[in-house]
Amino acid sequence: MPNVSELENSMPVGQLKLIAMPSMAAMGEDINKYLVEYRRNVNNESVKNDPAFHGYKEDNYLLKYEVPRFGSGESKAHLYESARGKDIYILVDVCNHSITYKMNGYDNHMSPDDHYQDLKRVIAACNGKANRINVIMPFLYEGRQHRRTGRESLDSAYMLEELYDMGISNFITFDAHDPRIHNSQPLKGFDNFMPPYQFIKALLNSRDDLEIDKDHTVVISPDEGALDRAIYFASVLGINTGMFYKRRDYTKIVNGKNPIVAHEFLGDKLEGRDVIIIDDMISSGGSMIDSAKQLKEMGARRVFICTTFGLFTDGLGAFDKAYENGYFDQVITTNLTYLPPEISGREWFTVADMTKFIASIIDFMNHDASMSNVMATTEKMHAILEAYNSRKNIII
Repeated sequence: MPNVSELENSMPVGQLKLIAMPSMAAMGEDINKYLVEYRRNVNNESVKNDPAFHGYKEDNYLLKYEVPRFGSGESKAHLYESARGKDIYILVDVCNHSITYKMNGYDNHMSPDDHYQDLKRVIAACNGKANRINVIMPFLYEGRQHRRTGRESLDSAYMLEELYDMGISNFITFDAHDPRIHNSQPLKGFDNFMPPYQFIKALLNSRDDLEIDKDHTVVISPDEGALDRAIYFASVLGINTGMFYKRRDYTKIVNGKNPIVAHEFLGDKLEGRDVIIIDDMISSGGSMIDSAKQLKEMGARRVFICTTFGLFTDGLGAFDKAYENGYFDQVITTNLTYLPPEISGREWFTVADMTKFIASIIDFMNHDASMSNVMATTEKMHAILEAYNSRKNIII
């Protein structure tokens, strides 16, 4: 863990407590284990003797609560222990569709709206008592509806306004579709973390024959919106980048958006090179598979797809078929959102684990320490790449 000495010489904001909503219950357990381990290794005499450090070292930081539902589908939040004076971190995955509840005898799968409502219920149960309430929402709720293009709602901006009005202090998300959404609340605590280090670590750990240089590897953005991610990733690795331009038919709207007519590639020749596609999400995956297919047709040696959120809204069948057809060689996504259990058995899939990273974020925020300690991504990526090129053990 980076810069532990800074934590050992600073006081926590308050006694740390985690609330892992059912959508992130499994990851919450793992984050809790990391925090317990971190704090067992802290060497600070004040932790033993200073009342300000009461509850600093615990065997469990998870706060007991529940969100029961009535037969009508209505709900409430109930805390089983006091939140007074605590520094609370609420973990929620609004894309976890595997959670169900009964309403009038029917099984309903929770939608992002359901998860968001439950989050507000928990905040309301804590508010007025907690020292500070922090929300960790990896996939930004309604993040794709971040700007108006006509008579439309502005859901993501209103969500942030509503949560801050309810009294939260900090909002933590990952790879926001458009981080400028923070402009809706510019004076509030908003952190947007990126996973490029976890991507390169997962890729290098799964392959032993990569040559990361300008002659053998290129980073591709699947559209103009992901170009900033691709440029950063490529510049840190010291390789070139290219992009696809999505040509749309603006004369019609299908499922709320203008349909894509074609993907036009802008960049250097790809013959014999490994290609890394980097984007924020796979939704249905249609455009991603189409981009990968075109790259292979243009002579790419291998195609690796790195996305922060693997939603797979249309299932895994299309990816299974595309892999069999040789359109791509590997998909790497984080575990920040729900992944169907069957994906772990797919030969083409690799997970980039974000659990330890989130635990570090929580630990540093609890001390009000600088987040630059956690976000030193460039140095980490250089170190892991240097270790890989020298064929040493990769530092996790």
